[in-house]
This record gives sequence, structure tokens and C-alpha cells, in this order.
Amino acid sequence: MSNIVFERVSRQFQRDGLQFPALEDVSFEVRDREFVAIVGPSGCGKTTCLRMAAGLEFPSNGNVRVAGQTVTRPGPDRSVVFQQFALFPWKTVYQNIEFGLRGKGMAQAQRRERVTRHIELMGLQGYDSAYPHQLSGGMQQRVAIARSYVLDPGVLLMDEPFGALDAQTRTVMQEELIRLSRVNPRTVLFITHAVDEAVYLADRVVVLTRRPGRIREIVDVAAVRRTENWDRHERIEEVMEQPSFVHLRTGIWRLLREQQQPARL
Repeated sequence: MSNIVFERVSRQFQRDGLQFPALEDVSFEVRDREFVAIVGPSGCGKTTCLRMAAGLEFPSNGNVRVAGQTVTRPGPDRSVVFQQFALFPWKTVYQNIEFGLRGKGMAQAQRRERVTRHIELMGLQGYDSAYPHQLSGGMQQRVAIARSYVLDPGVLLMDEPFGALDAQTRTVMQEELIRLSRVNPRTVLFITHAVDEAVYLADRVVVLTRRPGRIREIVDVAAVRRTENWDRHERIEEVMEQPSFVHLRTGIWRLLREQQQPARL
């Protein structure tokens, strides 16, 4: 079971001797092989949640567990995909994807089989020997995702992975991620500012309040997706035209707009 559990998590940062709360009393679970997106105003602690699940930051109070174990450090059971592609510029596509497997001491023949399979899975055939600077942004992010999937992690943590892409490429990558999630499902925690993206990709959407981030609501998208059979549509624009999609998107936007209202005197 590769689930993620946030249990009454709070996080404060210190600046100039003062405490600044980023998250306050946040509790939710990403179930095994479930795709959960977090949305919320800037500075509400979305990325902080992901970094705590990754073992890059730690709660001031509360507990974060992955597969039943308290997170105390990064581990091979979790892979992170960042907004910036973070590829090694001096390594080829093949070498970038292979890098983590070498670190695990995997035999060469097994590495080759696994890397080749993920190159095909991500539509990177013919680019094995290309370097990152020779690729488009979308292709580079395909490499970054393949590098994470090839390690066979139970948990995939994605921090606005398509935020640096142009609109057309972002749409293609969203469709690719849906396809990949069906072929090779993982437990996914996905951070985004884009409500459309969250509703299209996620099984559930966690809506945070403005800082300090608290859970405003958790929206069940998967139940609507099953009822309305969104999967019969091949393209994202076809899904986004569905009244059920529009209803969910509008509801989440209203929750977020509540957080932008100025305080009344």
C-alpha cells in the first residue's frame, strides 16, 4: 500500500526572529494508486505539502506518513517531478533516464530493458542520444517523467510539472499523463495553480485556504468522472465541454475566490 497520510500537519517558518505559519492543522489521505491534486492561493503551502511528503521538509506539528511509515528523509519509494525539468545537460535522454537505475546498482541488461520500455511509453523513440538542449520543453518534461517512472516508485510527487510549458504543449502533456496513469498507475500528489488541470487529472482535489493553508474542501472528481463517463472522450477539450466538468470547475473557482476577498473593516 503506497498511500500518503497527512495527520494534523502544521508548518511554521522563521524569518527575522518571527514565526510565519504556512500550514495549519491539515489532514487528508492520498489512497493507494489515487491521483490527488492540491490547489489554493499563492503562498498557501501547496508545495510545502509536497516537499514534506518527499522528505525535503518536515512538519512543525503533526505527522506525514507514506506506506504507514513516518517520513524522515527522501527515499526510493518516492519520485519527484519539478516544474523545472532538472535534467543533466551533459547526459543524453537515455543516460538521464538510466541515471537512477545505475545508482541502484541494477545490471546493465536490466537497465537497458527498463529504460527502452519507458522511452517507448513516453513517446521518446529516436531521441535516445539527444541532449536536453536539443529537445522542446514538452520533450524534456517527458524525459523527467520517464526518469521518475523508470524507478518504479510507489509514490509520484509532481510540483507544477507543466507550469513552464506553453498552453498547447501543456494540454498534450496532460493527455499523456492521463494515458500513462491508466497504463502504469501510481499514487500521485500533484500541485497546480490551474483549476482545469486539477479537475481533468485528479481523482480528488484538495482546496486550501490562503495562508496559513487549511483545508477548505476536498472535491470528489472520480465519482463524477465515472458517472458521466468522461473516459469516452479522447481529448481534453471534449471533457472540458461537459456540463459536469464545468460544474466542478466553477465550484472550485468559487472556493478559491472566497480566499481573495479583502477583509471587511
